[in-house]
Amino acid sequence: MTAPDTEWALALFGKSVLKQAKLRRILELLHDPTGKRNLDIGADNGVISYLLRQRGGRWSSADSDPRAVASIRQLVKTDVYQLDGARLPFPDESFDQVVVVDYLEHIEDDRGFARELARVLVPGGRVIVNVPHFQPRSPLNRLRHRIGLTDAWHGHLRPGYTVQSLIDTLGPRFRVERVVTYSRFGSELADTVLNGLYTAVQRRREGDSFSKGSVVTQTDVQRHRTQFRILSLLYPAFRLAAAADALFPWQAGHKLILAATLS
Repeated sequence: MTAPDTEWALALFGKSVLKQAKLRRILELLHDPTGKRNLDIGADNGVISYLLRQRGGRWSSADSDPRAVASIRQLVKTDVYQLDGARLPFPDESFDQVVVVDYLEHIEDDRGFARELARVLVPGGRVIVNVPHFQPRSPLNRLRHRIGLTDAWHGHLRPGYTVQSLIDTLGPRFRVERVVTYSRFGSELADTVLNGLYTAVQRRREGDSFSKGSVVTQTDVQRHRTQFRILSLLYPAFRLAAAADALFPWQAGHKLILAATLS
């Protein structure tokens, strides 16, 4: 039976095409966490953290935004840490596996963060990194910026990474095993509409600030129940738009995910 503290997050996850695709990609690259020490970083409002912990193993979670940390802690209860940029508050060789979800683009010293990942991983440990895929000519990116979904709104210090720039950022200690892009035109269009509507709701608030764009907490859901019910009714249309990705198999996705092993 689902606990009340998690019902809202799982319900939102069930209405998000992008979050579902993100988790599928992570699980495709994740080694069995059973019997391992695992860490997830930047996992949105905590629902990804919660669902990863259902796979087994020992997990810790972390983020740099205090509201995100509070939301994650509400869902998973224990072993949740506040980060300060690139620094990781863990001893050397603390983890067998680290999952980094939409975090690298939010910190100034991304290469320093990669060195921290190498420090806290055991030799042979595995890292999975999910970032925006840099596509400067994308018409969808131009649309997003026009409706206010800018890099600044998302809290991005850089617009994304190419495969090579992500590999260069991780540095020579990591041996890349697999790189995948996902979320093509249809999925991104659905996400753009969803975030555009959410932004319209946000703009009605005074003094509300969040360093990671559209992270939605339980407080947000409670405050705007009617708006979220309307968004839920639109979910079939978002799902249909995402299905259009299959029509463009040659197109690179707007999200990039990489798995690498520490040498």
